[in-house]
Amino acid sequence: MLDALGDARRRSILERLLEGPLAVGVLAQQLPISRPAVSQHLRVLKEAELVIEAVAGTRHLYRINPRGFEAVRGYFDRFWTTALDNFAALAVVEAATDNGPDGESGAEREERRDEH
Repeated sequence: MLDALGDARRRSILERLLEGPLAVGVLAQQLPISRPAVSQHLRVLKEAELVIEAVAGTRHLYRINPRGFEAVRGYFDRFWTTALDNFAALAVVEAATDNGPDGESGAEREERRDEH
């Protein structure tokens, strides 16, 4: 999925699909790339499960696949949660070891504050 999202042209296609389902020809008219190139990019996005293809007569319409983006979001949420947890742990450590202008550590200031 990340490889599919790594290409700016594919991201541009996805941005256009946010407005609703579109055919290859319509996408090709909106982009500075050929119709075969659009088809190739859509194939990659489909294989990555980021778009869904539906046939309407002789036209192939493509739309965003919400489930594919749920997987992408879940992937990045893991990193975000871990980063926030690490930041919180670092803040606790720094607060405990940070000496203020009076030479008192953050932990000592906290203890003194709790006594009052």
